Amino acid sequence: MRPLSDTIARLSRLNRRPPFPSDALPTRLSDLPNFGSNPGALSAKFYAPSEPPKSPGLAVVLHGCTQTAAGYDGCAGWSKLAEEYGFYVLFPQQRRENNANLCFNWFEKGDTVRDHGEAMSIRQMIETLAAKWKIDRKRIFITGLSAGGAMANVMLATYPEVFAGGAIIAGLPYGVASTVPEAFDRMRGHGVPDRNKLQNLLRGAAPTLTTWPSISVWHGTADQTVSAVNATAIVDQWRGAHGVEGYPPTVTKDEGVVRQDWHNESGQVVLSYHSIDGMGHGTPVDASNERENSGPFMLDVGLSSTSKIAADWGLTPSFERRPQSTQVQTAHLAPPIAPDLSSGIKQTIENALRAAGLMK
Repeated sequence: MRPLSDTIARLSRLNRRPPFPSDALPTRLSDLPNFGSNPGALSAKFYAPSEPPKSPGLAVVLHGCTQTAAGYDGCAGWSKLAEEYGFYVLFPQQRRENNANLCFNWFEKGDTVRDHGEAMSIRQMIETLAAKWKIDRKRIFITGLSAGGAMANVMLATYPEVFAGGAIIAGLPYGVASTVPEAFDRMRGHGVPDRNKLQNLLRGAAPTLTTWPSISVWHGTADQTVSAVNATAIVDQWRGAHGVEGYPPTVTKDEGVVRQDWHNESGQVVLSYHSIDGMGHGTPVDASNERENSGPFMLDVGLSSTSKIAADWGLTPSFERRPQSTQVQTAHLAPPIAPDLSSGIKQTIENALRAAGLMK
């Protein structure tokens, strides 16, 4: 383990980082109020498409350290993609009162256990949106970058029955750290548990299930902030759950991206690892398209991870794309108004939360 002085120095460098540039831009997102008891004291934002289908999907997106929901969306383009294809997006957001660097607390025991802390807050947000807009429960997905990626893995581990799939970008395995010094050590690739311990941590996170969400892992080979050792460890952690231990993956290479896919007995891809050659720490974006922009930790490598992740989840091919004229017209609309939970809708949502055991 690294000495305390090293940990303090790293925290100091984080505090000196400049604000995320997209935060100053007009946001497309709306606030989500009154989503339960919120034991993790998080805030939440969302995007509702102007013409959602009858049974829409939901993507949950977790920002990284020093970022905000609006800033991440301004570069990753999730809300614009959602408008084009008619799905909802939920953006949990950290508060400085919880973490000075706006990191989700993926290493704090009180925030990473089922039905406690930040994990439960995010679960309550999901339930609130699902009840309000009749989200297809089989089409709920989650992704995140760095600390957000690690927190996405927390959610996939502790609430696997909620999600159909998850995408972990430059993140870390579940349950491998419980203190700040340990968190920094794991980020650098030091002290990561072996495969058996990783899989035991996953199995102990939630009640025994027969099915698990599909998992994709995204990591740059030149990441100096979170070692790619963690990407391999995440794959190892989930291979046992999906029953693909001992099975070699299929490997494809395309423009600097090496993708490894593990298939189940039905031939479905249940686990994948995207290794992006030469990319540092961040989310891969393609700034040449109209939805995405580069920024700190949002790296223009000519690869839209947002589009590819949504396609893998079936969010984009599953809905008919709207005509170009509709996209142009809706691009300048004001963000959707946050739901009025003071009416009977509030009671409906509270009943749903109680039924799910998320509210007393």
